[in-house]
Amino acid sequence: MSATIITMEDLQEFKVELLDGIKELLNNQSSHTSKRWLKSPEVRELLDISPGTLQNLRINGTLPYTKVGGVLYYDYEEIMGVMEKNRIHNRF
Repeated sequence: MSATIITMEDLQEFKVELLDGIKELLNNQSSHTSKRWLKSPEVRELLDISPGTLQNLRINGTLPYTKVGGVLYYDYEEIMGVMEKNRIHNRF
């Protein structure tokens, strides 16, 4: 088993990459939270679901929506509320 030596430069490079990754995650998250009304493709991307699953969530009343001129809009806070309400807490 060989030993690997980590230099201060290695740590500095790691720190920069880590901070860049965190900034990117925060920017992606804030792009959703700064926008109140999301269209169907944005909701599907946010929840990582198919168009059929999104339709089922609408039909069974799980996910509230607003229809304006044929375009469906979803309130970001309501989506997060549904997610929190349906959260399952395991006791492991």
